[in-house]
Amino acid sequence: MGTSEAVLPSLSTAVPHLSHSKPCLNSLNSMLHLKSGINSRRKRALGYMQLLNCSRMLRNCRRVYSIQGIDGVSHGKTKISGLESVSCKGHQAESVSGITAEDGHGTIIAPKIKEFEMVEPMKHEKGGFASNGKFAAGGTINDTLGKASVDSIEDEAWNLLRESIVFYCGNPIGTIAANDPSSSSILNYDQVFIRDFIPSGIAFLLKGEYDIVRSFILHTLQLQSWEKTMDCHSPGQGLMPASFKVRTVPLDGDESATEDVLDPDFGEAAIGRVAPVDSGLWWIILLRAYGKCSGDLSVQERFDVQTGIKMILKLCLADGFDMFPTLLVTDGSCMIDRRMGIHGHPLEIQALFYSALLCAREMLAPEDGSSDLIRALNNRVVALSFHIREYYWIDMRKLNEIYRYKTEEYSYDAVNKFNIYPDQIPPWLVEWMPSKGGYLIGNLQPAHMDFRFFSLGNLWSVVSSLATMDQSHAILDLIEAKWSELVADMPFKICYPAFEGQEWRITTGSDPKNTPWSYHNGGSWPTLLWQLTVACIKMNRPEIAEKAVKIAEKRISRDKWPEYYDTKQARFIGKQARLFQTWSIAGYLVSKLLLANPDAANILVNREDSDLVSAFSSMLSANPRRKRDWKGLKQKFIV
Repeated sequence: MGTSEAVLPSLSTAVPHLSHSKPCLNSLNSMLHLKSGINSRRKRALGYMQLLNCSRMLRNCRRVYSIQGIDGVSHGKTKISGLESVSCKGHQAESVSGITAEDGHGTIIAPKIKEFEMVEPMKHEKGGFASNGKFAAGGTINDTLGKASVDSIEDEAWNLLRESIVFYCGNPIGTIAANDPSSSSILNYDQVFIRDFIPSGIAFLLKGEYDIVRSFILHTLQLQSWEKTMDCHSPGQGLMPASFKVRTVPLDGDESATEDVLDPDFGEAAIGRVAPVDSGLWWIILLRAYGKCSGDLSVQERFDVQTGIKMILKLCLADGFDMFPTLLVTDGSCMIDRRMGIHGHPLEIQALFYSALLCAREMLAPEDGSSDLIRALNNRVVALSFHIREYYWIDMRKLNEIYRYKTEEYSYDAVNKFNIYPDQIPPWLVEWMPSKGGYLIGNLQPAHMDFRFFSLGNLWSVVSSLATMDQSHAILDLIEAKWSELVADMPFKICYPAFEGQEWRITTGSDPKNTPWSYHNGGSWPTLLWQLTVACIKMNRPEIAEKAVKIAEKRISRDKWPEYYDTKQARFIGKQARLFQTWSIAGYLVSKLLLANPDAANILVNREDSDLVSAFSSMLSANPRRKRDWKGLKQKFIV
C-alpha cells in the first residue's frame, strides 16, 4: 500500500464517478495520482477510461491515489440492507448534469465532464518524495517506511489519509476506517465511522480543506432521522449512526446507469448490537469546530442542522429513572465498543456529553422553541460538572479519604454518598498513585468505583473544562509521572491497568481480542495522540505532546500505521490490528498541525464561563437540604 507505480498528469477539471469501466482516476484540486491493486469489487464504481483517451499506462491501471480528490469510489461490496437508505440517482455514464446540485427532492446530481486539459505531472517541491507517495525523478528509491525523515512521514500520512477518502455522488463525504491491503477480512473497516472521522475531519479543517467536513456533517444529518429497528424495536429519535457505507448499485437493473446509496449502521449490525452514544456527541463537537475554523456559520444556522442538534440534546437530556446527572449507557457504546466493564456512567461519555452541551449552547439559535431546551442544558451542565469533579476525582488525599470511609450512611449529609466500601481500593492503585497528580476514575455507581485510568475520558475532560484547572494540571502531572506505563514505546494507553486472569474472563466474557494489554484492554492507540496534544496545548504544556509525538515517529510509519499496539510497553503491533488505520494516520497529522500552530486548538477547546464557576462554587458551599440560592448569578440555573 505504500507507493504508486507512476505519477499521472493532473487535470484541469474535476471528474465525477461513471459506471462500468475499470476505475482509473480520482481528482481534487485538479490533481491525479495512480496506485495499483484494487479489488475487483470496485469494478462498477468508476469509469474514466471510456471518456479519456488514456495512455497505455493509464489503461493498465487498476486503482487511483487521490491527493485532493473530489471524486472517488465506494469501498467493498456487501448485501444492501432492506431498510431505508439515502441514494443519489441519475448517476449515468452518457449524460450527467452540468453542475453538482439538488433536484428539489434532496437528490444530489454529479457534475458533467466537459473537457480535460493535460498538464505536467506534479513533483514534490524538494525534488524527492512525490505527493502520491512515490519518489519523483532524481530521487533515490528506498525503504521510506523505515528511514523516512519527519517531513516524508508527514507527506506519507497525508497521502494515505487522502487515499482513504470516500465519495458520494462525486463529492468527498468521509474516510474509511482502515485501508489495509494485507487483510483478507474487511469486516466493517471499509465503512465511514463517525468517531473515526473526527481526527480526519480536524486534519482537513486545519489544512483549509473544508468541503469534505461540510459534506460529512450534512449527509450524516440526513441519516439521523431514519427509523432503524433491532428485533422490532426502534431506538430514540435523534440517534446518530455508528457508521455508514457508500454503495454504487445499478439503477433499476439498468446496466448503463448507477446510483450511490448511503447505508448506515446504528448498531443493528455491530458486534454486540450496541447503539453508539458517542456519535451524536462527536457530531456536535465537529460541527462547532467546522464553524470556528472555516468561519462559515451558515451550516450551523441551517434549520435542519438546528433541528439535528435539538434532537440529539433531547435524546440525551430526557428524564428517566437515573438519579445522577451523568449519562447512563451500556457496554460498547463508545470508543471501547466491546464488553469491558464500562457499563453505567463511563467517564469517556460524560466528558464528550459535557463538551457537546457546551458546543450546542454556543450554536443554538435563540428562539422561543429552544428556551426550555437551553434551560435544561444549563441545568445539566452545572450538575454534571459538580458531579464529575466532586465524585470522580481521585488523588492521594482522596484515596486516603476513601480508605477511611464509613459505610451504610443513611442521611442527606452522608460523606460516603455512594456507599463505597474501602476494600474496593485495588492493591495496584496504592502503589501506582503518585504523590503529585491525580485523575478522574473510569466509572461510578452505587457501591462501585472503577479506579482504572481511561485516557480519552481524562484528556477530553481537560479539553472541555469538565475538570478544573487544578485537576487538569494534575492529570498531566500524572501522565508525566507514569510515562513509562501510559506511553512507553508508543503512545497512548487506552486504559490502565489491563484486566488479567479470572477478572479478565468474568469482565470481558473471555473476549479473545481483549486479552491483557491488547486492544481495549490496556492496548496502546496512536490516535490518542491528538487528544493528548489538544489537552497539553490548552494547559500551556505542549512539551508533553511533543515528546509523545517524537516517540511515535520512531516507529509508526515503519510499522505501517497500526490500529493499536500490544504488551505493557507497546512493543508489538496488535495481534489483530489493522494496518494503515485511518485515525492513527489522522491523529498524528492533527498533533503535528496543532503543535505547529497552537492557537488552532481553540476550535476544539471549551472555556469555562464565569457563571458556571459561580454556580459550582455555590453548590459546594450550599447545604444539600436547603434550596439553592442563585440570586447572585447573572444567568439562572435550575438544579
